[in-house]
Amino acid sequence: MTKRTIWAVVAVFIAWSILDFILHGVLLRPTYEATASLWRPMDQMNMPLMSFVTLVYSTCFVLIYALLVGQKSLATGLRFGALFGLAAGIGRGFGSYSYIPIPLTLAWSWFFGSWIEAIAAGAITGAIVKS
Repeated sequence: MTKRTIWAVVAVFIAWSILDFILHGVLLRPTYEATASLWRPMDQMNMPLMSFVTLVYSTCFVLIYALLVGQKSLATGLRFGALFGLAAGIGRGFGSYSYIPIPLTLAWSWFFGSWIEAIAAGAITGAIVKS
């Protein structure tokens, strides 16, 4: 693994951590409070595990790009992120909606949030990991 790939993993991890805080900790807080019966109380949430999951997800995202994408550029990273985010967003938002009694607005929020985060990660990865 090259230094650029490692830096991309670190940058994507940091970006996703910040964007997750903004999305889930700020923007969606009222929705989570209104549906509190569906979630663990804050003192029972496993934040180290959540960070580990984000790190593994970031690593996989960057490695898929670094190892499987031929022409690497900012534009390619954006396209990769948009496609990856579309798949992740559908799964997170509407896949979850299909079996968890969440409001439809939350499903849409998870969809768009995942999509935006992946586009940002694609831009970061495309800017750092180049051909």
